[in-house]
Amino acid sequence: MEQNSLLTFIRKYSFLILLLAFLLILSGCSNNFTPVDSSSTGFFSHYFVYPMSLLIKKTALFLQGNYAVAIIVITIGIRFALLPFFIKQSKNSKESQGKMALIKPEMTAIQEKYKGKNSPEDRLSMQKELSALYQKHDFNPMKMVAGCLPMILQMPILIGFYYAIRRTPEIAEQSFLWFSLGETDILFVLVAVLIYYLQARVSLNGLEQPQRKQMAFMAVISPIMIGIISLNVPAALPLYWAVSGLFVIVQTLIIKKTIHGT
Repeated sequence: MEQNSLLTFIRKYSFLILLLAFLLILSGCSNNFTPVDSSSTGFFSHYFVYPMSLLIKKTALFLQGNYAVAIIVITIGIRFALLPFFIKQSKNSKESQGKMALIKPEMTAIQEKYKGKNSPEDRLSMQKELSALYQKHDFNPMKMVAGCLPMILQMPILIGFYYAIRRTPEIAEQSFLWFSLGETDILFVLVAVLIYYLQARVSLNGLEQPQRKQMAFMAVISPIMIGIISLNVPAALPLYWAVSGLFVIVQTLIIKKTIHGT
C-alpha cells in the first residue's frame, strides 16, 4: 500500500520534482559564465555545454547568423527526438490505466483484508498477494511512473542548453522580435508563463474528475516556477521554453486524440 502511495505521489508531482531538481542543480553549479570553447575544463562544460554551444553556432551560421531562429530550430529538433518516448509513455499509461481499472476491485479487497494489520508478517503477506495479483494480470506498477523518463532525458539537455546560452556571447548580441536575447524581458516571461499554463490545462483534457482535481495544482505551480526561473535568465532561455511549450501543446492534443481518443 505504501509502495502504491509512493508511486502515485511520484506520478502526480513528477514535473514539480524534476523542476525543483533543476533549480537545485543550477543553484549548486558554478556561476561560471565565461565563454565556452574546446579548451574549457570540467566534464559538464566539455561534454555538454560546449557541444550545445557549438550546435547553436553551427545552426546559426547555416541560418545566416540568426541565433534566435537557431534556438527555435534546435528546440523543435529536441522535441522531435523526444517524441517517440512520449508516445511510448502515453501508450504504456493507457495500458496501465486499463489494467488498473480491471484489477482495482481485487486489489481493494486484498487491502481491506489486511486493514488494521500492521505486523511484519501481515504486511509481507499483503505484498505477496498484491504481487501475485499483478503477475496474474501482467501488470507492472513501475510503468505508471515511466512518464518521468522523457523529462529525465530532458534534464542534461536543458541544463546544457542553459549554460550554452549563458556562455555563448554571440547570442547576447542579438535581438528577436522586440527583446534582446541576452537580457531578461518581462513581457516575454509572461508569454512563456501563459504558454506553460495552457500546456498544463491541455494536459488535463480527457482526465476523470478526481484526476483533474489532483493535477490542477500543477496547472498553477508549473507556470509560476517557470516564471521565477525566467526572471533570472536571459530571454533566450524562455524562448526555448515557449517554443517547447507550444510543441508540447500540439503534441499532447494529437496524442490524446489518436491514442486516448479524447
